[in-house]
Formats: sequence, structure tokens, C-alpha cells
Amino acid sequence: MNQELSKETQEKITQLQMMEQALQNSVLQKQQLSTQLIEIDSAIKELETTPKSYKIIGNIMIDTNKIELTKDLIKKKESTELRISTIEKQEQRFQEKAKSMQEELMKEIKGD
Repeated sequence: MNQELSKETQEKITQLQMMEQALQNSVLQKQQLSTQLIEIDSAIKELETTPKSYKIIGNIMIDTNKIELTKDLIKKKESTELRISTIEKQEQRFQEKAKSMQEELMKEIKGD
């Protein structure tokens, strides 16, 4: 069953492969952001129980205002959550488009 696929079908397969790669990249990015979110939550909780706070700037650690540091971490957490949400929406669009393209390709391949 050696079928030659049309050039158009081959291009669609390539597009689908690229889309799947982009989906994998977004999953990895979301995992990294989720790890950051866990670290931020941990830092915020730790700040609640410690009398002193420090911030790393470059290669040095400096004494810093606990309230300001907490505010900074909360802003960073909100930003990270927003980025995760955006990536999830993007993943959903990729998945829907990939599914549609797969169905279309299967029809074309079976029709050839």
C-alpha cells in the first residue's frame, strides 16, 4: 500500500508537525512557570514567619523591607498566573486546530 501523497497534503502534515512542536514548547513553558509559582508561594509563606527578609540582587544578598518584598512577590505571582492562563488558552487553540487538521488529513489520505 504505497501511496504518494499530494504536495498539499505533505505541506499540511508538515504544518501539523510544527503545530505539535509548538504545543510541546508551550507545555514546557507552562511547567517552568508552574515551578516558579510554587517557589513564589513558598517565599511568600516563609516571609510570614520570619522577622528579617533578604533579596538577591545579582550576586549579592541584601537586607530588604519585608512588606515591599511581599508586595513584589505578590505582583510576580499575579504576573506568572496570568502568563500560565495565557499559555493554557494558547494550548487549547493549538489542540483544537491540530485535531481539526488531523481529521482533515485523514480524510485526504483515505480519499487518495
